[in-house]
Amino acid sequence: MRVTKFPAMTSAEKEQALIAWFRDRGRVAIGFSGGVDSAYLAAVAVEAIGAANCIALVGRSASLSGSEEDHAMSVARQIGIPTREIETAELSDPRYAANPSNRCYFCKNTLWRTLVPEARAAGFEHVVDGTNADDLHDYRPGGRAATEQGIGQPLAAVGLTKSEIRELTRARGWSWWDRPASPCLASRLPYGIGVTPERLRQVEVAERAVRDLGVRGNLRVRHHGELARVEMDPEFVAQFSTGHGLESIVRAVQGAGYLNVEVDPRGFRSGSLNVIEGRAPFPGH
Repeated sequence: MRVTKFPAMTSAEKEQALIAWFRDRGRVAIGFSGGVDSAYLAAVAVEAIGAANCIALVGRSASLSGSEEDHAMSVARQIGIPTREIETAELSDPRYAANPSNRCYFCKNTLWRTLVPEARAAGFEHVVDGTNADDLHDYRPGGRAATEQGIGQPLAAVGLTKSEIRELTRARGWSWWDRPASPCLASRLPYGIGVTPERLRQVEVAERAVRDLGVRGNLRVRHHGELARVEMDPEFVAQFSTGHGLESIVRAVQGAGYLNVEVDPRGFRSGSLNVIEGRAPFPGH
């Protein structure tokens, strides 16, 4: 695991360093998901170098839910950054579709090989993503693909952590400052279970149905063949683990085609499939 030490700076000082980073480069293309990190990065870029000198590259993919794609475009409009939507085709790569433990490497490899030429053609020499300082300590094979292709990581470069980014976003008055992370739909499939459009859509439909029941915050419907394991934040677990709450969850998820449904009593755990595969420790261990 790579360990990087950063100077002892306040979050405000790190933000000023980020602004300087952008001004030193002049024109920047941002791989944009609409998540808190890439949204904050784009907002600072617009402030630092102007909307005419930056662009948000939005990948369209079967691995991303339609609601996340729509959110990304909405956030970009609010920030005022120009966008370019680009179709990616990671499912056509059999290495990705096989869903190995380094699946994200093949996904990001395809993503950047698609986005970077588009950025260059539009006159943007520098291409960056929303990797933050905390990400450097996590199992992220996709980050290796980005590094290999020369993708900049300005948030990590100045040492901004996730919590600092959320707080700086909140201070700007952006409503998405506390939006939970929402990785690609393929992350709900255990390694070795092939990634197919049908399985991705099944997960998407199930999660949308659970959201319609009022579940907010973190949510994952983990796909285990005929079984769906639902993870949600602890404040919702008790409500939907027994009685009518459990019945409603079961009906909702079965409507997506699952035969069996479980609500994980441990609640949401980021990267829980990595834990199962031995790729990450249990939280707190």
